[in-house]
Amino acid sequence: MNNAGKVLQEIMAAPDSGIPEEVLEHAKCIAVVPHMIKGGFVIGAQNGRGVATCRTSDGWSAPAFFAITGGSWGLQIGLEGVDLVMIIQNEKGMQQLLASKFQLGADASAAAGPVGRHASAETNWKLETEILTYSRAKGAFAGLTLNGASIRRDDDSMKAIYGRKVTTRNVLLGKVAAPASAQAFLDAVRSAKAQAIAQAGKE
Repeated sequence: MNNAGKVLQEIMAAPDSGIPEEVLEHAKCIAVVPHMIKGGFVIGAQNGRGVATCRTSDGWSAPAFFAITGGSWGLQIGLEGVDLVMIIQNEKGMQQLLASKFQLGADASAAAGPVGRHASAETNWKLETEILTYSRAKGAFAGLTLNGASIRRDDDSMKAIYGRKVTTRNVLLGKVAAPASAQAFLDAVRSAKAQAIAQAGKE
């Protein structure tokens, strides 16, 4: 959680290359996979663990944990230690996340997200795409085409943090209190929009 929060803060603090304010304003959920390991040449094995939070009537929910495996990564050749950020944009995408197991591009549509201080009005990022995906590798942050990746509940992390049987749905719907250990991550999510506005104001 701490690493995920740090990744989000660093991405949003980068001039001209963060997640646009409009995308964050529109987000239903935010998921971060810090230092996802990628192997192979263009297409290979990927795996990582991440944390997600969804917007509720009382703010951002307690974090739910997931694992991600596989998927096609476009033309990112020979990169390792990729930070992955996913912005879930609408109710359909959120329902897939709540279901605890789905595949990008099959169960939920995914597309490379826009990067910069503002999302261009001419692009179709807000339309039917359920999940916008981003990656950061070796300092470079960009929209990422990631299809075929499988996302499922990380039972070990859920048990380690909550110590009891809780469902991903109840956590992300705000029915479970956030543990103290989640505050750094949730603070980073809350401040992401403020950082986006601050960067946009520097124009």
